[in-house]
Amino acid sequence: MQLLSVHRTFPRFKQLIFRGYSQAVQIQNEDYTDAPVYPPILDLSLPAKKLRTRQSLHKKIQNINTVEEKQIALNMPRYYGWQSIVLNENKIPFNAMPLVQHYTRTHFQLLDKLPDIYAESSATADIVLQEIKSCIEECIVTENEGVERNFVTSLNIPEKQQIADAHTRNIVKQINRIILNNLTDKVSHVLSSQVDYNPRHEAFWFVGGVQLPSTVLKWRKKQKYYKNRLHEPLDRPVQYKGSPLLTIRNHLPLKPIIPYSEIENPDFKVPKFSHCPKTVGYFTEFRHGTNIPGFWPGDFDEFGLLSFHGRGHILDRKDSFGQEDNLEALHCQAIQASFGWLLAQANYQGFTTFNDLTYPLVTQTVVTDGQMVSFYAYQLNTTVIHSDEVDINPKHNICFGTKPMKLYESIENGSVKGLNEDVLKMLIQFYLNAPEERDHEMKPYLGKEEQIIADIEDDNKRCWLESTYKHLVSNRPKHNLIPEVYDWEKIYKIQFNTRFYEARRRPFELDINPFQRRLDEHLPPYIPKVLRPYPKSKKKFETTYYPKV
Repeated sequence: MQLLSVHRTFPRFKQLIFRGYSQAVQIQNEDYTDAPVYPPILDLSLPAKKLRTRQSLHKKIQNINTVEEKQIALNMPRYYGWQSIVLNENKIPFNAMPLVQHYTRTHFQLLDKLPDIYAESSATADIVLQEIKSCIEECIVTENEGVERNFVTSLNIPEKQQIADAHTRNIVKQINRIILNNLTDKVSHVLSSQVDYNPRHEAFWFVGGVQLPSTVLKWRKKQKYYKNRLHEPLDRPVQYKGSPLLTIRNHLPLKPIIPYSEIENPDFKVPKFSHCPKTVGYFTEFRHGTNIPGFWPGDFDEFGLLSFHGRGHILDRKDSFGQEDNLEALHCQAIQASFGWLLAQANYQGFTTFNDLTYPLVTQTVVTDGQMVSFYAYQLNTTVIHSDEVDINPKHNICFGTKPMKLYESIENGSVKGLNEDVLKMLIQFYLNAPEERDHEMKPYLGKEEQIIADIEDDNKRCWLESTYKHLVSNRPKHNLIPEVYDWEKIYKIQFNTRFYEARRRPFELDINPFQRRLDEHLPPYIPKVLRPYPKSKKKFETTYYPKV
């Protein structure tokens, strides 16, 4: 009766009700199914909600079209950069092998010779060896005794290390020139490859399964909502920085060392290192995460074939470390350098630390001082090592390496004594390893029409993204410096509350974490009135084009 009275008062309302009811019935009939379809039942616990939030973020990064925008999106949560664990190529502390293997998820195999895949080029390598043997001997003698150079040293690197690396660089350049000139008319990929000297190699990723920093643990103890999840895992950002002596790259990737179907073999074991990296000797610094394989996005030759690295840092290590740890330091250097270079290349193909590879990438690494040479072949199978996947990801990266071997015994009376032809043959086989075209899509997570920002037609967006990306990877300091807690504040306000009568103005007093500021939380550049578009617009600030993540 009450409904009828409403209808008498509002006759129009009665028509709307019945019209809506008829439409609802019609929609229900169209969506009718023989079997009931229920929405998914979601876990409403806090950890499950956070997991879905992280997975949504990873999906958003995967759906971004261009390489540079993906790199900006990785840095979006931190305005001042990530507090990253820095792995430096020339600074390897004592007993670092377990940490490096865990952080790169690498299974290492020590071999006496190169893997079986290099046996195919053995006959050709023997022919080339006899042709260039005399030239290599002459090159070694000239660089060791025939040239006198003055080295300008830097204060940041020990003098003997700089001199050793500079001497190695000269020998590597000449050996590379001799081998390339001989192979140009024998194998096609040598002529189309590109050589880089002292390139910038950087890689950024997140690693899980590491103990919480003491500062994070103390902060969580003060928060009520962390009471039941005090030891919840936390992703640790890692940044690799290195600069090889020489690299060679091509537009095609190297063929895999082992089939991609065997990368989940349980025999490929990786040690788990959950301790704080400071216990080994690695420290952190605030910086934006950068992935740079020695060239900018859009370069035609985007796959690495071979890289040479010096071993001068061994001279600066303490004698108490021993020869065994020095050998492990060389293995750590090769693993870091190979993983970092391949990870940066994978980022240029559209993969990130959150979006895993769909095919393997391979590189070859040589660590030498001009006389001692060690060879490494590395296959990158996975880039996902963060907390959500570190314990369940069955994939492992593989590194095959050799012990250091002497290229020659000594130099006497202007000639080389005891040239090791087996070592020179291994080096030639690295050059003969030809890249091949893959039969699958190489960039599945990049756009079809826009893969780098140079493909964007909008001039304003393209120029803004180019400027922002280059400024980001330069890691220049911000206009406002990183917030700092002074020593007297740490003593008299944090550890001992002796100044409780003062007004609370500092961020730590207001329970504000300034490092949680996002990259896009700033005022855009101001547009003066005279520069605003005609007719006069009320738009006072320029448009920004940050990725929506």
